Amino acid sequence: MRLEAVRIPPRLCGFDPGESRVFDVVLEGTRVASVTPTPGQPAARGTLLSAPVDAHVHLDKNYTVQEVGAAQGDLFTAIRRMNTHRAGWTAPTLRPRMERALHEAWHAGTRALRTHLDWVEPEAPVALGVVEALREAWEGRVALQFVSLTPLDVFADAAAGERIAQDVKRAGGVLGAFVYRNAKLAETLGRVFELAQKHGLALDFHVDEGLDVEATGLRTIAELAIAHGPGLPVVCGHACSLAMQPDADAAQTLALCAKAGLHLIALPTTNLYLQGAWDRTPVARGITRIREAATHGVRASLATDNVQDAFYPYGGYDLLETFGLGVQVAHLAPALDWLDTITLNPARALGLAWDGRIAAGCPADLLLLAATDEHELLDPRGRRRTVIRAGRTLEKMA
Repeated sequence: MRLEAVRIPPRLCGFDPGESRVFDVVLEGTRVASVTPTPGQPAARGTLLSAPVDAHVHLDKNYTVQEVGAAQGDLFTAIRRMNTHRAGWTAPTLRPRMERALHEAWHAGTRALRTHLDWVEPEAPVALGVVEALREAWEGRVALQFVSLTPLDVFADAAAGERIAQDVKRAGGVLGAFVYRNAKLAETLGRVFELAQKHGLALDFHVDEGLDVEATGLRTIAELAIAHGPGLPVVCGHACSLAMQPDADAAQTLALCAKAGLHLIALPTTNLYLQGAWDRTPVARGITRIREAATHGVRASLATDNVQDAFYPYGGYDLLETFGLGVQVAHLAPALDWLDTITLNPARALGLAWDGRIAAGCPADLLLLAATDEHELLDPRGRRRTVIRAGRTLEKMA
């Protein structure tokens, strides 16, 4: 297959583009055989990306809003409603919802997903078995990872934390926790870090998902990551409170994040919906400091988060939609320079074998967009795509 006169975003170039703006890309089998400048440098016919990676989703909760209702901006109301609904979850009811999400993501072009699983007791949730089965069934199409999403205070019980870590290790997952204004924050988080090191687990936190200026979970996690030394992958999602804190304080926290090698994930759909006032037009946007993080060397990701549940009653699994919203609410310009937020950055955060840079020899798992410049990236025509997996066209989407 030959793709002629395509633009490749600079951050996704796994080669020196020189002065060239458009390229001819030849695919042979399941790999990219060559990337060469298009003779004469004509106008671009499209934009070529590596297949997107969704680093933060909730497959166990999705498509439940008609049963639980929308929380209309109240995070803890959403948590209570999902706690009640979760009591009735079974493998036969979970699998169709979770597989529906994988089909949608696959057809949109996504190559990997990391889902958080509600894990509120020491015992493994029923959703774990479903994820393990789906991970095997979808191998070669969508790489599926999972994170144990556990209230941080559960780890205050050493036996409970040990059991969770053992089960996560056995199932090949990532250890996680929900962190927000907890008592004994550093002490309990320290136990999570110790468990991760003991069992050789990566960490992935929900942190500071609110607009409380005093929420310091992100800073504490960064400090602990530094103290525990390099080599321990740490991902933090949300960090909404960071946007509310004084610039100097936020800058200090981001400097610590950079030193720790921590990865930050912004979730624009859910946090725009949940954060801020509902009795008037909200001023606070609920999006973390993506641009400021980048100036400190922390390149963030954008991810889907919730889909049609109490936390966010709308949406789907098309990362281009999430990207478009993130560009607008966080003022990410030029947009072409931020496409690494759904490709390169999340691939690295998830530890995937291919980081998403396009070059000769890389996997031919690609997304060809109709957009010919950055301004068309967010319009309906520009989002039209050809999904290429293992060197073959999957389908074109309007």
